[in-house]
Amino acid sequence: MKTEQHATIEETVIVGNGVEETAELRATSIDTVKQWLVEERPDLEIPEESRLILYFLRTTKYDVDKAKRKLMTFLKNREKLTEWFKDRDPFRPEIQELLEIGVFLPLHGKDTLNRQVVIVRTSAHDPGKHKQDDVFKVDKMILDLLMYLDETVSIHGVVAIFDMQGVTLGHALQLTPSMIKKSVESWENYPCKPKLLEFVNVPVHVNIVLNVFRSFMSPKMRERVTISRKGSSLEHSVTLPLELGGNGESYYELSSYWKQLVQENASFYTKMEENVFHL
Repeated sequence: MKTEQHATIEETVIVGNGVEETAELRATSIDTVKQWLVEERPDLEIPEESRLILYFLRTTKYDVDKAKRKLMTFLKNREKLTEWFKDRDPFRPEIQELLEIGVFLPLHGKDTLNRQVVIVRTSAHDPGKHKQDDVFKVDKMILDLLMYLDETVSIHGVVAIFDMQGVTLGHALQLTPSMIKKSVESWENYPCKPKLLEFVNVPVHVNIVLNVFRSFMSPKMRERVTISRKGSSLEHSVTLPLELGGNGESYYELSSYWKQLVQENASFYTKMEENVFHL
């Protein structure tokens, strides 16, 4: 994956449930949503090259009304959650620290279903030093860049492995119900499909926090949650990092890669703050 280089898709693709995305369907559906946005949000500017509407159409299998609802929630969240979506300069000290730690690590290889696998290291940061909002900010920064550089993520979706190794009471206390609620709502209205949320290395005392997470999820999302006291069930479908029992790159190597890539794309975050339709 190179800076400012996009991984693109063929002219016709299957986006789920047998729905075939053709050039004609793509063009007419995007135009329908654009016309609606002009009426609903005349303040917005949508560059011709923007793929944000396309991503929402794909994640909703071209259910235009559903795509509209999710897109509007997404836009409102971007405007409301300034603690996540403003001041995203990668060279800010608090962001540098979390990039160095590696709190959100997409793997280079896709799984056997072509899904993007990301490792969310829920307990890698120091809760006495790092704000949970900053952790979520870095998560979204890397997810945004991932979707910008690889549009196939909008077709095949994302598998998130939440590594809870070393989680403490301090980490749990950062995840207040309101924090959990906005995290779940953001995941469910992001322009990529969360296909599986797998919590691994889960200590027994964290169950209460996970139950709160599930209480805010839609029934469909809840069905996609799995919990393991030990390792990941994906060991045979993707090359996992060393820390998860695989023979792939280590967390340190992945952290170094993504820190460098985020820094190289600092201008992307500036453009995204000016106009989210840069995505």
